[in-house]
Amino acid sequence: MKLIIAEKPSLGRNIVDAINGIGEAKMQKKAGYYEGAGYIVTWAFGHLFSLSDIEYYTEKEKYVPGEKARWTMENLPCFPDKYNFSLRTDDKGKVDSGVENQFGVIRSLCLRPDVDEIINAGDADREGEIIVRLCISKSLGEQVKAQKRLWLPDQTPETVRKALKGMKDSEEYDRLAYEGYARTFIDWLYGTNLTRYATLKSGAFLRVGRVIVPIVKAIYDRDKQIENFVPEPYYALVSKAETNGTEIELQSKQRFGKDEQQKAQEACDRMNALPLTVTSVKKKKAKLPPGKLYSLTKLQNVLSRKYKMSMNDSLAIAQKLYEQGYLTYPRTNSEYLATAEKDKMKQILAGVSKLGYPVKFKDDKSIFDDSKIEAHSALTPTFKIPQKNALTKEENQLYSTVFRRFVAVFCANDCVVNRSEIVMTLGEGEEEFSLKGTVILEKGWTEYDDSAQKDKILPPLQKGDKVEHLFVPAEKTTSPPKHYTVETLNNYLKNPFREDKAQAEKAAQSAQKDADETENDEEDYRAIFEGLELGTEATRTGIIENAKQSEYIALNKDVYTILPKGRYLIETLLLLGISMDKYKTSQVGQALKKVYKGEISIRAALRLAQNEIAEVFSRGASAENVNADMNIGMYGDEIGVCPLCGKKVVRGRFNYGCSGYAEGCKFRIPLSLCKRPVPMTAAKALLESGRTAKLDGFVSKNGKYFSAFLKLNGDKVEFDF
Repeated sequence: MKLIIAEKPSLGRNIVDAINGIGEAKMQKKAGYYEGAGYIVTWAFGHLFSLSDIEYYTEKEKYVPGEKARWTMENLPCFPDKYNFSLRTDDKGKVDSGVENQFGVIRSLCLRPDVDEIINAGDADREGEIIVRLCISKSLGEQVKAQKRLWLPDQTPETVRKALKGMKDSEEYDRLAYEGYARTFIDWLYGTNLTRYATLKSGAFLRVGRVIVPIVKAIYDRDKQIENFVPEPYYALVSKAETNGTEIELQSKQRFGKDEQQKAQEACDRMNALPLTVTSVKKKKAKLPPGKLYSLTKLQNVLSRKYKMSMNDSLAIAQKLYEQGYLTYPRTNSEYLATAEKDKMKQILAGVSKLGYPVKFKDDKSIFDDSKIEAHSALTPTFKIPQKNALTKEENQLYSTVFRRFVAVFCANDCVVNRSEIVMTLGEGEEEFSLKGTVILEKGWTEYDDSAQKDKILPPLQKGDKVEHLFVPAEKTTSPPKHYTVETLNNYLKNPFREDKAQAEKAAQSAQKDADETENDEEDYRAIFEGLELGTEATRTGIIENAKQSEYIALNKDVYTILPKGRYLIETLLLLGISMDKYKTSQVGQALKKVYKGEISIRAALRLAQNEIAEVFSRGASAENVNADMNIGMYGDEIGVCPLCGKKVVRGRFNYGCSGYAEGCKFRIPLSLCKRPVPMTAAKALLESGRTAKLDGFVSKNGKYFSAFLKLNGDKVEFDF
């Protein structure tokens, strides 16, 4: 008997449907699994296990699973010799009954004497690999049974049945599992040790993670650049003169400072005294290529820009459509297809063609390129096409975006354009000006997919024509950097060193040239394969959502901004000597890729993290260094005397509260108001005089910052403007 363990119930049901389509024998539903046709199919609920808390390793004699322990510096840092996984707990620290019951089903099935082969059907990535491996290892203990891997790029019955025939031994995916375990252990080391350290030192709960901190810091740094930006006026040399009844706008490469108006005018006079002649007119027909197929990040960028769809929503919808069999695996970082998928694409295209779309198979390197695929190919539709009205509005927006791009890439009709360029020379070569234009002659694939191409018609000039010009100094000002949007933050996280390299090249070469993103993506894929990106397609969305829920950052109309808690996080970590920047995070990412490639062991990768964490603790930053205006004290600190009952007011987990709570006193001062921590100094002032000094950094419901005093009105804390 073959036992298949799926990562989630939805995948389990899809596997059952595929098996039921093989022959006459059908699978029967049991309690937590299906059985029949030579197979047993069961499932996890995603992560059934999580790493144990520090107290498991440091206080074993009094450790109680699920019980919340008081954090202390005495057991930090903690570097376990062997990591322990235990069943996932709920918000109250208790093992979830549903998780416990389902694992009981999985374990009993693994141990059944008639089960001679266990098949890992986790999602096709490093997380899915270890989710099911943990279930198997925790079930079998020392027993040994044959294990296979079911690798599914999509969940259609055709793909499942084909994959069941071509399974590889589980050992073939060992290095993927090693990378998954290394990532899990390293993130635990950083998150557990540094979160506790920073929280105990600062007195405020600070969520420190390998990826969340550099994401928040990128937004913090950009907002600081905008705040500190001082506009610089300058003079540009601009001409807007008419030639043969058509206004031609030109701008010189020369630029003059705010105190150089006279020099700018003199330069204009010199230019106006020289003839401006058309020295070249080029026209040629060309084929405009469609965009690439979508990776998850590129799809999220488009959906955010076009429909204001959040990353969290787009990932959830893409995952649902994948589980329903309409899309291929969504958490992909590639925009290319594998060469082994050519026959599969021909079959999908045959189905798309029956719907009336003019598509044909194209064996092109811009579509099929194994060197641009790490684990998963680009997002595409599958054989299964949803019926009309089967999808919600948002689901249809996402599906049709992927579908239309697929049609565009394989469209039989080319988009033909007429490209023109007019080059004008001032005098004997003092300066050149270029006008470029494009006119669409045949729409081709643009009928099915969005295109940024717009018709731009150039003036009717011929080689040798004299062009009228009248340059004048135009006063302009430098512009500040722009806030990160969903798209620009995603692009930054995918390759955080692109800007650094571009600036270095600009300084070295002092030259500028156009770059076509759709044709020059080698640098991005190098960053992905070497582990330079911050987070992955599978994790990035969840981490950004975590930062929003922690009130470190805000997303308003596609624009990210830093919040007071985010400022406090970054500035406090700097004071504590914790440097979780893009360089540190990328070093870990590179180490994980080396584990995957077999170049280093898991233990060697862990040593890199342990050494860095140990260095933070050795520096021993003191709590006195932390900004007092945001310091909410340490758990258990005494703040003052309760104005209602006279007992002590102490710092709790969620507020400054009266120690007489058990006797019925309900006096509270919140730790946070309007997304701003209420510092210990303010809480003490409220207890002593009933009013605080003026506090900055509160955030209103519409996202605007404001300042206010706080005052006590009976047992309530109110704003006083």
